[in-house]
Amino acid sequence: MSEETMFTGIIEEIGEVLAIEKGQDSARLTIRGPLVCSDARRGSSIAVNGTCLTITDLNEVSFGCDVMAETLNRTALGRLAPGSRVNLERPVSVGDRLGGHIVQGHVDGLAKLVSRTPGDHWETYRFSSPAALSRYIAEKGSIAINGTSLTISAVTPEWFEVSLIPATLTGTVLGALSPADEVNVEVDVIAKYLAALTNKERSC
Repeated sequence: MSEETMFTGIIEEIGEVLAIEKGQDSARLTIRGPLVCSDARRGSSIAVNGTCLTITDLNEVSFGCDVMAETLNRTALGRLAPGSRVNLERPVSVGDRLGGHIVQGHVDGLAKLVSRTPGDHWETYRFSSPAALSRYIAEKGSIAINGTSLTISAVTPEWFEVSLIPATLTGTVLGALSPADEVNVEVDVIAKYLAALTNKERSC
């Protein structure tokens, strides 16, 4: 990542992985995304399934980015293949509306989809709660799943639930998830800072 950026978790476009070149400890992704490419430049940041990456190659309809081993190990990007669909979001600009919540593009861990339960006009998704992240996940709090800003509707130490409206089901890759699929999770940055401050106060 070339610079500190911020996203909002409002997905702008569903992109498609065109190619993956795998190295010993890295990978290069080529992704089709005409909308996000329209005003991008080399060196720009882009959120791919909630992971902040730097654009290294660019044309009118697709971009390339390099993914380091650390990112491959900590996110689900290493499981992508040509033809995979991904959520794409450009960084927020000064003066833009903050439609979702503050998302850094720093994936905190992985969660698995446990179940999908249809409602009248929505679906409730239940995800396993990573043990290391459960303290940051609170009912009515915010969470980013594959970069999508969502509100937590229910939570236990083992799982959490989010409710997806039709626009989210069709406008992001979340609508295509099946039970046991892994997703990138970024917890609320405010919760992380509060936890860090609380730990410091306790140690004083």
